[in-house]
Parts: sequence; structure tokens; C-alpha cells
Amino acid sequence: MHQDYFPPGIVVLTGAGISKESGIDTFRDPDGLWNRVNLEDVATLEGWHRDKKKVLDFYNEARGLFRAAQVAPNAAHDALARLEAKYGGDVTIVTQNIDPLHEMAGSKNVLHMHGREGEIRCMKCSTVFPSDADLAIDSVCAKCGAVGELRPNIVWFGEQPMHLDEIYAALDKCGLFMAIGTSGQVYPAAGFVLHVRRRARVRTVELNLEPTENQTLFQDHIYGPATRIVPPYVERILAEGWKAGGW
Repeated sequence: MHQDYFPPGIVVLTGAGISKESGIDTFRDPDGLWNRVNLEDVATLEGWHRDKKKVLDFYNEARGLFRAAQVAPNAAHDALARLEAKYGGDVTIVTQNIDPLHEMAGSKNVLHMHGREGEIRCMKCSTVFPSDADLAIDSVCAKCGAVGELRPNIVWFGEQPMHLDEIYAALDKCGLFMAIGTSGQVYPAAGFVLHVRRRARVRTVELNLEPTENQTLFQDHIYGPATRIVPPYVERILAEGWKAGGW
């Protein structure tokens, strides 16, 4: 291999399906946490202004359930952390999930486009703090002193996803785009595959439990539980390099 050769970057989009095997409800599960509430009440800016206590009580309960479950990364998370550590080029994980399982597995280059559990944000000064503490309507911002303006650092419906500039920069440089455990129905994430396909020599791979509505937009398809299909695909990339993706 020529000494100036740099392997093409890899962007991995992950959705709720990768964390389901760790015991976290997916967004669309019939018995999932989100289906037990009215989303307009707890996941919109209007709901926040209408009843802050209701919003905060919901997220306090959700955090409590997550901590009590002692959820751990699964084999798919571990495989992606190994990919980042062993691959010669850039690996960027773009996740729609708010859980910290990628980081717990050892991944470092993770962009949470919908926010992250374990962080809070002040609506007054926009400061983001790491915190696992429950929030109340009389909680005080440590930066600006505002009372009752602290909320989970999570993107609600109608709000702009986070890190979009960084995400599109990574997409514009990647040679392999992988979508793992995502329904492919929520934009802008659903449009990432079309974005990368506008360039030549980019491989697109869907790794999912079952085909999605975006199936035809991917060149390769691997179906099954993430813990079963992601590790061998990662090992294939590490063993064969660019040949695995046909870049």
C-alpha cells in the first residue's frame, strides 16, 4: 500500500434498533415508553411552555428507569467501538439515540443528533451541563441563575437536530455509509443516504432487523438482529479494508 494512502472515512448512522437489544424501548414499540404519553405534552416546545412540571416529571421517570435497568452496551456497540479503534481512517458514529451506549462501549467520535441523556440545557442562556440529577420547576441554572429554565438536552419535535454541520461534513468525506437499526422514516437522517449517493464511489449498506422504506436507496442489505450482523460486517471491513465496501 502506498505510504500516502488514507482509507476512506466511514459514517455509521444508528437508530433505536441497535439499543433495543440492550433493553431500551424503541421509539415505535407498541409498549414503548413514548407510546404511554401524548408526545405533544412531553416532547414539544409548546408542551414545555404549557406544563413544565409534566415534561420534567416524564424525563425524570425515564432517566430513573434507565439507571435502574443498568443497561449495558451490546455486541453491536462493541463492534463499532472496535471499528473506530482499529480502522485506519475516520469513523464517525451519528446516532439518533439519546442513550450513552456507544460511549460506554468505547466509541469516541459520536454525534448525538437528537441530544443525549445525562445532559441538561438552560433555555435562558443555552448552556449545556452534564447532569444525572432530577429536574424541577424551581431548579436554578448554575451559569445564569435563571429559575425554572433547565430542561433535558434532548431535541423535541419541531426543533432542529444537533451537529448537522459536523454530520454533513463527515458525509461529504466518507467512502462507506452504514445505517444500523433505524427505520429510515425521520428526516433529516432519512435523507443521509441520498446525500452520500450524489457522489461517486460511496458504498451504502443497510444493516437492519428487516427491510425499511429506504431499502432501494442502499446498495447492500444485511438483515437480522444488530448483535448478530454488525460484528461480522465490522470484522470484514477490518480484514479486507476497501475491498469489503468496493470503494
